[in-house]
Amino acid sequence: MRRGDIGLDLIAALSMSAALWFGEYFAGAIVAVMYAGGQFLESFAQRRAESGMSELLSRAPRRAVRITATGLSEVPIAALLPGDRLLVRKGDVVPVDGKVIAGHALLNEAALTGESLPVRRGSGELIMSGSSNLGDAFEMIASGSASESTYAGIVRMVSQARSSKAPISRLADRFSLAFLAMTLVIAGLAAWLSGDPARIVAVLVVATPCPLILAVPVALVAGMSKAARAGVLVKGAHVLEVLATVSVVVFDKTGTLTTGEPAVVSIETDRDADELLRLAASVDQASAHVIGQTIVEEAKRRGLKLAKPVQLAEVPEKASRDMSMSAR
Repeated sequence: MRRGDIGLDLIAALSMSAALWFGEYFAGAIVAVMYAGGQFLESFAQRRAESGMSELLSRAPRRAVRITATGLSEVPIAALLPGDRLLVRKGDVVPVDGKVIAGHALLNEAALTGESLPVRRGSGELIMSGSSNLGDAFEMIASGSASESTYAGIVRMVSQARSSKAPISRLADRFSLAFLAMTLVIAGLAAWLSGDPARIVAVLVVATPCPLILAVPVALVAGMSKAARAGVLVKGAHVLEVLATVSVVVFDKTGTLTTGEPAVVSIETDRDADELLRLAASVDQASAHVIGQTIVEEAKRRGLKLAKPVQLAEVPEKASRDMSMSAR
């Protein structure tokens, strides 16, 4: 009430208080159990939603390495300004939106785009905050402040979703004061006409909206649990009700409709296909590249005996003539 967040809870509180005042402990206990149960289920549903969002929120960068005339200095991202020159080390999360100016960036943008495969950004290309640097360190120029960055916007959206309510709950809360006033008038009339003040308890208990206090959280828990078992993260209570009106769904297919894992479909060569696959897979054993690992898995599936790779050097974004690899 101090926060001004007055809703259906107030009716339940008056009902329990009146029950205690008139000694109707059983009636008050029933309301208390239903109300506490609803609160527990609502918090449980909230935790289920938050568990899937916590990783996203925990990845929000807090510090960045700024390049100045005197060298490198680690600063809070709130201190970053447009035009700052930054160093993004391997494993760092890009702190702000900007542009690569030195080196090549190998980024994991899954948290932003849903794309499961790493992407490469060369000098002069734009990059988004929230991407993880999987490769070597590179330099970038900030194009805006941290509060205006792409990732900050996503974090704000998720934080708002964490505190969202289902539309039916919001609708009930919106009319709760009018409903409360009407309930008190009816309770007063019932006590006056009957001459029994205890009738106030009866009216308040009957008026306590147990279906909304209890049924809405139960429905949310059931829906979110069902979705979680299917691998779907529901980011807000309102989403479940909005689904009832959905007629068209658009998917980003990689990692959603497909697994995001490449497969060897065919081998086109004028040599023995298995021998070529064996040589390529032998070399790719020492590579973490997703396509290289696919070739290795295909060779193992065919039962090919792979050689141990030696004297191997892997240079990103270079043609095969620039790569020195051999297998014995």
